[in-house]
Amino acid sequence: MIRRNLIPNAAAKPHHYLKPSLFSTSPPEITPPFIHKCKTISQVKLIHGKLISLAILTLNRTSHLISTYISLGCSSSAVSLLRRFPPSDAGVYHWNSLIRFYGENGRFSEPLSLFRLMHSLSWTPDNYTFPFVFKACGEITSVRYGASAHALSRVTGFKSNVFVGNGLVAMYTRCGCLGDARKVFDEMSVIRVWDVVSWNSIIESYAKLGKPKMAVEMLRRMTNEFAFRPDDITLVNVIPPCASLGAHSLGKQLHGYAIRSEIIENMFVGNCLVDMYAKCGMMDEANMVFSNMRLKDVVSWNVMVAGYSEVGRFDDVVRLFEKMREEKIKMDVVTWSAAISGYAQRGLGYEALGVFRQMLSSGVKPNEVTLISVLSGCASVGALMHGKEIHCYAIKHPIDLCRNVHGDDNMVINQLIDMYAKCKEVDTARSMFDSVSPKDRDVVTWTVMIGGYSQHGDANKALKLFTEMFEQTRPNAFTISCALVACASLAALRIGKQIHAYALRNQKNAVPLFVSNCLIDMYAKCGDIGKGRFVFDSMTERNEVTWTSLMTGYGMHGYGEEALGIFDEMWKMGFKLDGVTLLVVLYACSHSGMIDEGMEYFNRMETDFGVTPGPEHYACMVDLLGRAGKLDAALRLIEEMPMEPPPVVWVALLSCCRIHGKVELGEYAAKKITELASNNDGSYTLLSNIYASTGRWKDVARVRSLMRHKGVRKRPGCSWVEGIKGTTTFFVGDKTHPRAKEIYQVLSDHMQRIKDIGYVPEKDFALHDVDDEEKGDLLLDHSEKLALAYGILTTSQGAAIRITKNLRVCGDCHTAFTYISRIIDHEIILRDSSRFHHFKNGMCSCKGYW
Repeated sequence: MIRRNLIPNAAAKPHHYLKPSLFSTSPPEITPPFIHKCKTISQVKLIHGKLISLAILTLNRTSHLISTYISLGCSSSAVSLLRRFPPSDAGVYHWNSLIRFYGENGRFSEPLSLFRLMHSLSWTPDNYTFPFVFKACGEITSVRYGASAHALSRVTGFKSNVFVGNGLVAMYTRCGCLGDARKVFDEMSVIRVWDVVSWNSIIESYAKLGKPKMAVEMLRRMTNEFAFRPDDITLVNVIPPCASLGAHSLGKQLHGYAIRSEIIENMFVGNCLVDMYAKCGMMDEANMVFSNMRLKDVVSWNVMVAGYSEVGRFDDVVRLFEKMREEKIKMDVVTWSAAISGYAQRGLGYEALGVFRQMLSSGVKPNEVTLISVLSGCASVGALMHGKEIHCYAIKHPIDLCRNVHGDDNMVINQLIDMYAKCKEVDTARSMFDSVSPKDRDVVTWTVMIGGYSQHGDANKALKLFTEMFEQTRPNAFTISCALVACASLAALRIGKQIHAYALRNQKNAVPLFVSNCLIDMYAKCGDIGKGRFVFDSMTERNEVTWTSLMTGYGMHGYGEEALGIFDEMWKMGFKLDGVTLLVVLYACSHSGMIDEGMEYFNRMETDFGVTPGPEHYACMVDLLGRAGKLDAALRLIEEMPMEPPPVVWVALLSCCRIHGKVELGEYAAKKITELASNNDGSYTLLSNIYASTGRWKDVARVRSLMRHKGVRKRPGCSWVEGIKGTTTFFVGDKTHPRAKEIYQVLSDHMQRIKDIGYVPEKDFALHDVDDEEKGDLLLDHSEKLALAYGILTTSQGAAIRITKNLRVCGDCHTAFTYISRIIDHEIILRDSSRFHHFKNGMCSCKGYW
């Protein structure tokens, strides 16, 4: 800046705006150093008044008064004196000080007013004035004022000044005018009026205005073509573009340069490097830089916490958060939000809520990201009441559920819909969905509602909403996966195929991995395991879920050997095996009657695969042994369990007792279930069916009375069959269908035909105390038989008839279907609550294990 000793004394150049008599010799006690000793504005004004009263206000003293007024923040008095101060090159210093004062205090419009006043009073700006003015123009993003000041700088001869040029590049950058910034920079390069600040400015322009490749290219030119040496500002500007490009190799080179040049000691450079490695998913490298940083601020910690959260290392998120608390580092909303997200993503919803409470207690105000994270935690543990409290907080505080300061619409309301759906309050979720205008719903809004219906509500409504969505917006991969889950739930193969075709047509690249996994699951659960295998074989990338999905499909269809073949291949390829994978293996063995293989894999779980058997594995083994009639062995296995057997284990035993008619053991299992306070309707139904199959009708009545007393309702049997125009549903004895008369006639005809070839109704499955003739009529009314008759009536010749039942298929219906498959030209594919049955040519794929 221009020094004070360059400002001339008024004695040498009289001020023509003041009376000559004022310029007398000043007494020694009012000297410039004395003026600068003033600590308050009132003291300066007192001296100012004294100088006027004594008629000794020289230009020199006026200059020092202006400086003192500016330093004490009294800009109005400084401007008042400047208005009467004669224009001079040296006096521009005061205008520059005033302009800078306003800029540093965030009052960016005043510098422009001062600049206009200065110009109107015939003052000529210098090379320090323009950078301050350009900065103010950039802060208020005023291209018009900036361009005017730019023109004036040209007229006044500052075209070749490096400070002015750098200020222009920065101003145009802040105004978003990248082309103008580059034009100024190129003009500077032609006349070689540039320095490292010039390069930093243009690199910053490209970095901030979304051109990371050009930012990196300008760094290359700066160092290779023109041999400029980057400084700490260069690295701070160019490392973030490396992060956005995923250019970790260049980032490592810059890291090396920072170490060699000792720029690494700069905290901002360290933060940028940590952020770059984190965004490239290289958290070990990020942690190395972070650990070696001598100086850290809250940004340093936040970058690490956010980085760990981004790559899913939520244990590290929580560890780092706890360390911050130990070291008493003041955390901002970013840190708290990342920690809450870390707990939520680990399924520790209540811990996330605890951190949220601590955040509020510390006085930090949550933002939209915080609410989204804590709502996710509520959803993960089904904490409905806590979720409602967060909802109330969002309403009471100025947080717009549909719009927020980050520019992303519907973030909070989308998470609320998801939370209510996952807490099984699907109707509330739908009310919130409906509260968003159709034109304001984004793809996430549709997806969370469709996902809520698919997983926790009504799959039919999910598919209906999926169809409606196309009127407003196109689904993304996540929406498609939710719709496929709904298709799998309903066994809606036709719709599932249409969605598959849509995904193939509309995905720009390959179908995402998680969508392909959903396709395998959908085809398997819709009865077309061959198509599921085709999707599997066509995938270029697979993960553990891919292999497990196909293995589960084979197990459901009774293809145990194929399932074990997939498992062995998965193991040899080095994929991680967990409890779910081993459960699927045991499930496949159980549904294929592979007792020895199942026992072998169960016994090898800990020794070979490192997985400790849990209650669900024991339940599967009880089912495996029980289906094979080895009920004593199943009971011994239960008694040898290292943990208290949960209801699911006893229900598995009770189910096997129903198959083999073991009344006493069934009663024992039912008693254990009751002692565990389980009101599972299936266990009561199984026990009732055991009594009914042995003719113990009083016990049947007693169990049913107990169910009524405890408020346990038996789910009604329901079957649905997929047709050309949609899905048709039948209940027991259903006569509501418009073609009911034809359906019953077709069923009667086919039942008579199979009786002629050896079918005998299994009246033990008519679970009512009536005579044999009525039992035969009751068996005829079963929902799966009505669905089959409708399928025969409406399905084209040779096409498969696909039926789904919400409960396990009745034994008599299973036998009848086996016989009917001998006399019709259709494969019957029946999915019940336990597995698939493929009936063809008088055979069933289950081979009796169902």
